[in-house]
Amino acid sequence: MNTFDRDPRTLVERVKAALDLLGRASSIREDRGDVVVVTIATHSVVVAESTVVLRGDAFAEKLIASAIRDDHALIVVGEPDARLDPLLARGIFDLVDERDPATRLMLSLRNAFELLELKERAENRARWLRRYRYEAGTLIECARDLARERDIDKLLATVLERCRYLAGADAGSIYIVEGTDADVTKRQLRFKLSQNESLALPSGEFVMAISMRSIAGSVAMTRKTVTIEDVYNLPADSTVQFDPSFDKRVGYRTKSILAVPLVSAQDEVIGVVQLINKKRDPRERLRSPDDANEHVVPFDERSIELVASLAAQAGVALENATLYEEIRRILDGFVRASVRAIEQRDPTTSGHSQRVATLSLRLADAVSLATDGPYKNWRFLPSDLRQLEYASLLHDFGKIGVREQVLVKAKKLYPWQMELLRSRFDLLHRTAQVQMLERKIDLYARNASVHELSAIEEEAAVKFGQIEAMWALVRDANEPTVLHQEASSRLDELGRMSYADLRGNAKPYLDSDELESLKVARGSLTSAEYKEIQSHVSHTFEFLSRIPWGKSFAQVPIIAGCHHEKLNGRGYPRGLRGDDVPVGSRIMAIADIFDALTASDRPYKRAVPVDRALDILHAEVKDGALDGELVRLFVESGAYRAVFT
Repeated sequence: MNTFDRDPRTLVERVKAALDLLGRASSIREDRGDVVVVTIATHSVVVAESTVVLRGDAFAEKLIASAIRDDHALIVVGEPDARLDPLLARGIFDLVDERDPATRLMLSLRNAFELLELKERAENRARWLRRYRYEAGTLIECARDLARERDIDKLLATVLERCRYLAGADAGSIYIVEGTDADVTKRQLRFKLSQNESLALPSGEFVMAISMRSIAGSVAMTRKTVTIEDVYNLPADSTVQFDPSFDKRVGYRTKSILAVPLVSAQDEVIGVVQLINKKRDPRERLRSPDDANEHVVPFDERSIELVASLAAQAGVALENATLYEEIRRILDGFVRASVRAIEQRDPTTSGHSQRVATLSLRLADAVSLATDGPYKNWRFLPSDLRQLEYASLLHDFGKIGVREQVLVKAKKLYPWQMELLRSRFDLLHRTAQVQMLERKIDLYARNASVHELSAIEEEAAVKFGQIEAMWALVRDANEPTVLHQEASSRLDELGRMSYADLRGNAKPYLDSDELESLKVARGSLTSAEYKEIQSHVSHTFEFLSRIPWGKSFAQVPIIAGCHHEKLNGRGYPRGLRGDDVPVGSRIMAIADIFDALTASDRPYKRAVPVDRALDILHAEVKDGALDGELVRLFVESGAYRAVFT
């Protein structure tokens, strides 16, 4: 046959001849006499007569449009025609002259299939790359979320949600291993929470023994991942069992399961993630057993790998969160033990530290809720509240550096001083009695008259009365009430009086220390003792600064050490002013003063009525000592009632 003569064979015959030369397994379908579809593996090439595509009808347009969309490759066979050239630009793969030999069509078919395969591989690589980036990004995001979370319950919920998301699971649950490998007999699994995308189900914690009979138990014991295609059709040699009672009760159908261990950095199994029902389409909801049979598939290898990777991160994150919680409990226990130690040294203020903490936190909450005023944009984060709580609980920690007798001093004189004074006045009384008796004996010896004896007795009675009056003055002055000027003058006079001791030495009725204490105008402390009490704030700061609080609680020593500072600079120990006083310290100052006024456990003073205590706080504001806005919030929010409920 001449190369340039038209091939008399039909299009199907020519395609078959070309495929024979190609030598690849294929199938052909003749849709019409002028259109042939060739399929090799999953790819199709359409071979059409040029007359078909040049007709411009709906079929031709559909054929060309399909080729443009890359649904298949389109090869046009026919006589050269200028009208065919634009079709190449539109997406037709090749134009084959009908006069060319079969090898030309074979080459076109080969190139078309190679191009389709290359496109498929490229698309697969692109999909794989997109999937890899997506999975890697998801794992990185999960790792970031897990590293940030410190609340164990929230962490577990995040772990389960992320595992379900990566694996396309409809439901899942998490178990925590309680106990250690050191004592296997005491280890058990605690069911912590479950999630179900199809059903809203209640979830409560419970414990179960670790055994090979349960899926989660076998994972905890063997440390191996378990995958099950259908729990209702377990293999005959399976050691695990499935209890269908839950499914029957809620109308759910558990089918495929993936259970993965959570392993700590110490290489101990600390939990198990159990995923249920991987779905073909994550958007589907499994509301009936039929839905599960239709939409649930086994967990594939990629899902297992992803969940295992996330579980490895989650195990370390859970261990870190657990250790963080243990450290928090240790710190909390240390703080409360310290408070107890302080209160045992000063039982008169027992409960004061906790009440101050309660009032401070309640006021901090009110500040966070403020919608106007200077604190409308101020918010206390949970970490800030914990820091304020610890500072409030430990604000009197420095009392361990103050002498106990000063801390518990209820009256102006210490008990031993009063006992000494009582003995002294008893001695004065006895001395007056002896002197009276000696004079009476002398009078009897001289046969004195009854009148003279009576005069001595009357004189002695006056002396006894004077001694008793002096003792009453001392006794009354010892009370921690306001000392009037008249009583102060009488004490000075008493301090200038003297008596002869048993050795005949002159001694004052009141020594200088006793006189100074009794002359305290208000309360029970001398100026030196008051300064010693005030020093507890410096001790508090010094002692607390020695504790490695870490970043989260770094301000505890400062907040606690400034709770007696005043905005007007008249506080102690540093005399700070205005903004130099931390907000936490300002809050605590209000709580401390209010509780000191209203507390009913102080032996040296009566509790002040609440209304009067609030008036005193407002007076302190007018004096520039306290923060007026904080006092307003303290009152208007009702924060002051926190210790009375």
